[in-house]
Amino acid sequence: MGRVRKALWGPLGLGVLVLVLVAGGLGLYWFQPWKLWQDTTVEEALPAAVGTSAPAEAGTSAPAEAAPGPKTLAGGELISHEHATSGSVKLLRLADGSHVLRLENLDTSNGPDLRVWLTDAPVKEGVGGWRVFDDGEYVSLGRLKGNKGSQNYAVPQDVDLSRYSSVSIWCDRFDVSFGAAELARV
Repeated sequence: MGRVRKALWGPLGLGVLVLVLVAGGLGLYWFQPWKLWQDTTVEEALPAAVGTSAPAEAGTSAPAEAAPGPKTLAGGELISHEHATSGSVKLLRLADGSHVLRLENLDTSNGPDLRVWLTDAPVKEGVGGWRVFDDGEYVSLGRLKGNKGSQNYAVPQDVDLSRYSSVSIWCDRFDVSFGAAELARV
């Protein structure tokens, strides 16, 4: 009996144990299953307009001109793909001419390496729509700040917005959309 135990923990047994531990560690790193139970809520205010008006002169009762607010250029409702996803998307032009993509009332699963993408792909329901967003043109606006809440993403100035018709919450690790919205022009 003593010889059998010793043989199990010999070089072959130790090698298998190390292989199992390394594979388990890599699997945990890759899939990050604990994120399924962790939510990150981000509540950002609607982007403020850049004020260019001067204050009222002393001795006058005229109030200062109000700076114009953001203008909605396009919007849509998120649909679920790989994970249940809801909320709305707005493409805004600020008073200074810059653009922001706003996610409002977002509710999706947390996951590894989630991104917010502007894409030229059509939004399709069901499994057929899960993997289409990296087939054509897309612009990553950065990592998803939180899987719940309302948040803003600056659109780079050199992006031609007429080339993009949808938004995807994209899992870059597994090349799959968690949810997406068609951008309908306003």
